[in-house]
Amino acid sequence: MLEKLKKDMIVAMKEKDKERLTTIRQIKASADKEHIDKKREINDDLIIEVASKQVKLLNDSIKEFEKGNREDLIEKARKELEIIREYLPEPITEDDVDQILEEAFQKLKPESMRDMGMVMNEVTPKVKGRYDMSKISAKIKSKLS
Repeated sequence: MLEKLKKDMIVAMKEKDKERLTTIRQIKASADKEHIDKKREINDDLIIEVASKQVKLLNDSIKEFEKGNREDLIEKARKELEIIREYLPEPITEDDVDQILEEAFQKLKPESMRDMGMVMNEVTPKVKGRYDMSKISAKIKSKLS
């Protein structure tokens, strides 16, 4: 994934695609920062994590821009989202998530909210970067209630 980022950055420079280049640089810079700050190896998981955070921030920004009727900023953020999503795994469907949760509940047999962490630990590796984790958390809470 890191190699793909570097190659795409070079292509964007050659094609003088400033939006794409800026977005790719943001991903790489965020990954580099995590590497330096937390001494984490730059690998696919780190890049996916960083890209997922940027997607979440951009989605929040789009909501705010919509409140302010800033179509120009909304369009810019949506273009960035398209570029970032190229570096994320294929998203999974609601049905797939429900299936993963069902399997985890059958395997672990959680009894109360105290078991939520155990369920999250089981589910997270299967959905991380592919589905909104806050929605996963909400689904688990509703099943445990």
